[in-house]
Amino acid sequence: MKIVFAGTPDFAAQAMRAIYDAGHEIVLALTQPDRRAGRGMHLQASPVKEFALRHSIPVLQPETLRRTSADPQKRAQAQAAYEHLSSVEFDAMVVVAYGLILPQEILEISEKPGRHGSFNIHASLLPRWRGAAPIQRAIESGDSKTGVCIMQMDVGLDAGDTVLVADLEIARDETTANLHDRLAQLGSKLIVDVLNDLRGGKNITRVPQAKEGITYAEKILKSEAEIDWSLSAKEIDQRIRAFNPFPGASSNLNSLAIKFWNSRPADTQAVVLAGKPGDVLGFSHEGVYIQCGSGILEVLEMQKPGGKRIDAKTCIQSMGEQLLRFTAKE
Repeated sequence: MKIVFAGTPDFAAQAMRAIYDAGHEIVLALTQPDRRAGRGMHLQASPVKEFALRHSIPVLQPETLRRTSADPQKRAQAQAAYEHLSSVEFDAMVVVAYGLILPQEILEISEKPGRHGSFNIHASLLPRWRGAAPIQRAIESGDSKTGVCIMQMDVGLDAGDTVLVADLEIARDETTANLHDRLAQLGSKLIVDVLNDLRGGKNITRVPQAKEGITYAEKILKSEAEIDWSLSAKEIDQRIRAFNPFPGASSNLNSLAIKFWNSRPADTQAVVLAGKPGDVLGFSHEGVYIQCGSGILEVLEMQKPGGKRIDAKTCIQSMGEQLLRFTAKE
C-alpha cells in the first residue's frame, strides 16, 4: 500500500513508524510547520517530520490546507500542497493528530477511483470525546475506560464512520502521559490491521457513530491548570493526573507556583485532621495531605519553580515549619 501520512506529535509518529515497519510505503508526509520551543526558543521539527527525514520521505508543511485563506502566503502554500497531493500516486491517507482541518477537496483526492479514502486514528470511544484533547478529558472526567477508533474521515469533526474499535481500562492512578503511550501503541496496531486488510482485499465494514452520547474534548488551556481547592479531592486528583504532562496542575504556596504531578484521594478513615481548603494537614507515609472542599487529597509528587519533580513530602518539608496553605482559587 502507498500511504500519504498526515500528523504532527509523537502519538502520530508512533503510528507512522508502525505503518512503515509493516511494509507499507509512505510516499508523502504532511505535518505542521516547525515551531519554536525550549528555553532557547529554537525552531524544532515535529516528531513526524523527524521520522520522515530519517527515512527519506518527502515532507510538506503548509500552515493551512484551505485554498480560500485570506492570507496570500497561506493561500499559496495551500495551493502548492493541493497540487502536490494531486500529483502523488497513493492508495490511502492516514491522519493522526495532524492539527489542521482537511477540507472536502483534500478528502476527495483520497477518494478517487481505486483509492480507499482517508482514515483517522482517534484516541477515544467515539462519539464520546470528539475533538482536540480526548485523552486528557477522559481522565479529567473520571471515565473508567477509553480506547481507539479507526475512523473513515468526512468533513465533520470526528464524525465519520468507524471501521475498527478497541477499548481499554483507565487505571486508577493513570496520568495522561501513561495513557497516551498505551493508546498510541493500540492505535498503531489498529491502523496497521486496517491497512493490511485493505492490502489483502478484505471488505471494511463502516459503522455510523451513535447519535447519542456525543461529547467534545476542548483543547487544554494553561488557564485550566490552577487548582480550585473548593472542589472535591476526587475532582482535583482527576485534574492533576489529566494535566500531567501538560500544562501541569499548579497552586501558589508562599508566593511560589508549585506544580502537582501525582496524587490520589486519601483514605478518609485514616485521616481525621480537618482544615480549610488548601491547608497542608500533615504527612502520610508516601506524601502530603491537603484539605479540599470535600475530602482530603494525598499529593505524591510536586515541583518548585526551576526545580525538578520530587516527592511531595520532601518538597513541603523544605518550606519550613510554618502553617502552609495553598491559595484557593477565588
